[in-house]
Amino acid sequence: MNKLFIIGLPRTGTTSISVALLDYGFKVAHTAYTKRAFELADVVSDAPCFCDYQELDQLFPHSKFVYLERSLERWVPSMQMLLNKMLPELAPKTGYLNPVLKRVMNQIFAPFTTSNPLSKEHLEACYINHQQQVMDYFAQRDDFLRIDISDSNSLPVLLRFMGFEPPVTAHSPHEQSLHTQFPHLNSGKQVDNWKAIKHPNKINSLSAGAEHRQFLDYRQLRLNR
Repeated sequence: MNKLFIIGLPRTGTTSISVALLDYGFKVAHTAYTKRAFELADVVSDAPCFCDYQELDQLFPHSKFVYLERSLERWVPSMQMLLNKMLPELAPKTGYLNPVLKRVMNQIFAPFTTSNPLSKEHLEACYINHQQQVMDYFAQRDDFLRIDISDSNSLPVLLRFMGFEPPVTAHSPHEQSLHTQFPHLNSGKQVDNWKAIKHPNKINSLSAGAEHRQFLDYRQLRLNR
């Protein structure tokens, strides 16, 4: 496996899946805003993956992609809470959030070009549109998986998709520490449990390399479309 990209929208379980995979030996970036972060990570989730999966598919051939789904009844109020917190900081010129995050959130949710960006109708339309685009792009491909992390069997399914056989019984202290189901993180009004995670396999979203904190270069890819 080259890379695994988690392309579910925010509030579909991207933090939970990221934390679960750390103890299985995968280097994980929950959001990646530099080229170096993508180079270092085995798994990248959340921004910009949910928006830039087509470019990532070209830049990292032979990678795998996982779409996270969640019932709209649960996702919409959770997304309303998150966007309500983020909106002031998504403004192109004044918001403090990373420019990559601003770009992908504005591209998917169009908060400044719709009359009510927090409305149930708008968010449902964003979710459905994103889901349809993903399904169309990955149709008939075997490097794509669709799961709902609330399903108790979804973590073993994911691990097998990644080529990793989950332990059936715990034979060692290491296996006893492994997740067998996804942890419940960022529940309720929590939005940033990832920051509190301390783990040697955790990759900094702003990792610097030879090109400092340069982001991936999509220009030639987009010219070829």
